[in-house]
Amino acid sequence: MHEVISANINRIKNFFKYTKNYFVRNNPIKAFADEFVMALKNVLSMRKKQKLVKYRLNYQMGKLKQMEKLIAANNDHVFLKGRKFNEMR
Repeated sequence: MHEVISANINRIKNFFKYTKNYFVRNNPIKAFADEFVMALKNVLSMRKKQKLVKYRLNYQMGKLKQMEKLIAANNDHVFLKGRKFNEMR
């Protein structure tokens, strides 16, 4: 009976040792604090990121409109503006 009790106590001690070592290696409080700090940084820098994305989008839209103008100017079939139509007239 005494051996069974001591074996159970040893198992409980080992369980608490493993649990303690796990919390030392993977500190959930520290992980939560790090995640909170990163989320706060992201929230505070959101306006800057939004401006950067808006700038990039406007730049790409400007390039797209420029390409569309070039294509429309050199396309023979857009609203009867092409050279072939003028030559046929």
